[in-house]
Amino acid sequence: GVLEECATINNGCNLVVTEDVEEAARDADVIYTDSWMSYGILPELQEQRMKIFEPLRVTNEVMQLAKKDAIFMNCLPAMRGHEQTAEVIDGPQSVVFDQAENRMHTIKALLLYVINGNFKNNEGDSSAFDNFQF
Repeated sequence: GVLEECATINNGCNLVVTEDVEEAARDADVIYTDSWMSYGILPELQEQRMKIFEPLRVTNEVMQLAKKDAIFMNCLPAMRGHEQTAEVIDGPQSVVFDQAENRMHTIKALLLYVINGNFKNNEGDSSAFDNFQF
């Protein structure tokens, strides 16, 4: 799996898997959360999800456990007060909009690649894409 593969990479990083927010944040370079309330969760499931995920909310206190120059990331969309507080996502350590902009440029490059028909694999074979219609 992914965790096992990461464990084989010797790049000076330390991979820790934990459910303890303070342990995860302590001396971290990056605090990254994902959306757990903003993907059209059915109203009858929202309260249950809040109980499960609320202890994982990224707050100023969590960010203070990280390194002083740590950054905050979220792939967006994000709901202030749920995955993270407004102070965190709108704060000086947040790079969420830079992150979104980078993703936009990556997607534009991929679209250009696809539109131009650059489908060849390493051996120059593009037959896997013969049935695609544009």
